[in-house]
Amino acid sequence: MTARSTRRTTVARSRTAAFGAIAVAGTLLLTGCGDHTDKSSDNGSSSSAGSSAPLAGKLPADIRKAGVIKVGSDIAYPPVEYMENGKAVGVDPDVADALGKQLGVQFQFQNGKFDQLIVGLQAKRFNVIMSAMNDTKDRQNGIDSDNGKKVGNGVDFVDYFTAGTSILVQKGNPKGIKSLDDLCGKVVALQKGTTSEGIAKAQSTKCTKDGKKAIDLQTFDTDPEALLRLKQGASVADLNDFPVAAYNAKTSGGGKDFEVVGDQIEAGPYGIAVSKENTQLRDALQAAVNAIIKNGDYQKILAKWNVTQGAVTEGKVNGGS
Repeated sequence: MTARSTRRTTVARSRTAAFGAIAVAGTLLLTGCGDHTDKSSDNGSSSSAGSSAPLAGKLPADIRKAGVIKVGSDIAYPPVEYMENGKAVGVDPDVADALGKQLGVQFQFQNGKFDQLIVGLQAKRFNVIMSAMNDTKDRQNGIDSDNGKKVGNGVDFVDYFTAGTSILVQKGNPKGIKSLDDLCGKVVALQKGTTSEGIAKAQSTKCTKDGKKAIDLQTFDTDPEALLRLKQGASVADLNDFPVAAYNAKTSGGGKDFEVVGDQIEAGPYGIAVSKENTQLRDALQAAVNAIIKNGDYQKILAKWNVTQGAVTEGKVNGGS
């Protein structure tokens, strides 16, 4: 599985959202507006006895005292994160649980729209983001990837997975889609605010430069909405992170709805996003990621979800390009 890949064009979420769109909305959201449908989900992460956890002392005192790390996430991206019986499950929640054992805190997932997560982090609605979010230089530096302008302070990332974007089509590939070039002049459905959207827009520009029709791009708040359009035949493809595309190809309709075509596109790291002001929390998370890699918990989680292809060997800070 590759990463919501170089943004949700990442390896697979990649859910890398366009930073500019997030920041433009920020002035409103920071005053208390936002996704009022958000719901919290205690992931069941262990160890309220923080003092007995090996890395508890690395956490900021306020988080250590509270015993909780609040996580912003768009919990509709299986197998990375999704809701089951009112609880967040998937790769990210399992990794968070393992990190919680090292740090002696619970990771509590809060459901929100992907393209509003960085704004929520800046507004201190939660402490971190875990949502198949691609670690990119634009996100690190607070740059609007559409126009190259500075729009915010940016965020830091602790990288924990690698994935790329994949093309998902109807089973049997009735439209004969093999690559991005085959999407020119056709309807493509995907989740807005993701890296996949950026990839599709760039490809659409290429189409017109090559004398072809632009992509008819349809964007939705969630990936399941885009998948429904593809299933109904209203679009020819959906772009999303490889692990997610592979999961949907395997599970939707018992494996009869979709298939993945072509190679992964722009593979890159998923990162846990942290405010640039909170370097102590960032460094504690990096230590915890490296600890679960070393003790084998990390590899067991990826094997459980059949995404071992996306494994990293260390938790880098801001390793995205």
